[in-house]
Amino acid sequence: MRLAMIGLGRMGGNISRRLMRGGHTVVAFDRDGAALATLVSEGAIGAISLDDLFASLSAPRIFWVMLPMGAPTQSTIDELLKLAEPGDIIIDGGNSFYKDDIKRGAAAKEKQIHYVDVGTSGGVWGLERGYCMMIGGDKEPVDLLDPIFETLSPGYGSIPCTPGRNTPDDRAERGYIHAGPTGAGHFVKMVHNGIEYGLMQAYAEGFDILKSKSFERLAPEERFDINMTDVAEVWRRGSVISSWLLDLCAIGLVKDPILEQFTGQVSDSGEGQWTIDAAMEEAVPAYVLSAALFARYRSRVDCTFGDKLLSAMRFGFGGHVEMPQ
Repeated sequence: MRLAMIGLGRMGGNISRRLMRGGHTVVAFDRDGAALATLVSEGAIGAISLDDLFASLSAPRIFWVMLPMGAPTQSTIDELLKLAEPGDIIIDGGNSFYKDDIKRGAAAKEKQIHYVDVGTSGGVWGLERGYCMMIGGDKEPVDLLDPIFETLSPGYGSIPCTPGRNTPDDRAERGYIHAGPTGAGHFVKMVHNGIEYGLMQAYAEGFDILKSKSFERLAPEERFDINMTDVAEVWRRGSVISSWLLDLCAIGLVKDPILEQFTGQVSDSGEGQWTIDAAMEEAVPAYVLSAALFARYRSRVDCTFGDKLLSAMRFGFGGHVEMPQ
């Protein structure tokens, strides 16, 4: 298929590469000329403006927006709604707030333009591993886009199907789902990221406890000098808490056992707070997720070793570089 990719950062660039490797044609646009030139050198068709992008596609046109949430995404979608024609499809693959999707979807529908929200997980590893995708929108455009989602997804891989699962729709087993109407994709991804906060916080606190066992305030006979790189490694193998996040802990600790390169001032990109907001709206207790979010706020005032491990995990899966406050 032929589609436009708007935004060639860590995710947009690698999504484009995976699509091109899968035989799709990508017409790319980014305000960063160097990023655009790099992707063009790898086989993409470059566009110098959104108008140029529009002219390089034929109906039904597919525009994939991969920009930071908020104003950059909103202004770009506003411009695309002016350019697009009935039947065209606008995809937001970033981390937008699902209520914004609902508003954008309604505005698009007035112009007979399809709007699809795609919560995308996979980070900087997605190019090789594939992306887990949670998709919101009407059935017609989602079905039309299936070859794109299939290319981006991890596929069956080596993960066995869940025992007892029996459904004619195998997209979940291949790494993507049609979660529901407009906004549902980003809602599921939002909760995914809220859970991610909690999992990361649990690892961070656990390793902080291990590290602190050698502190002088403890009785001498109760002090242990725990080799945390070994602990992370052994937990990866057969342990019930093994995971990709633990893999990233192990990688980070091998590279830098005291995590000196990280400030420990842990950023959040919004989804954790939105998840807690949703929990409050639904009257659902979310003790762990809310505590994990507040711990990130606290880290910007007084950081710990565990906070540095959080930073190491964020860098490992998403290339996030923590900025000093």
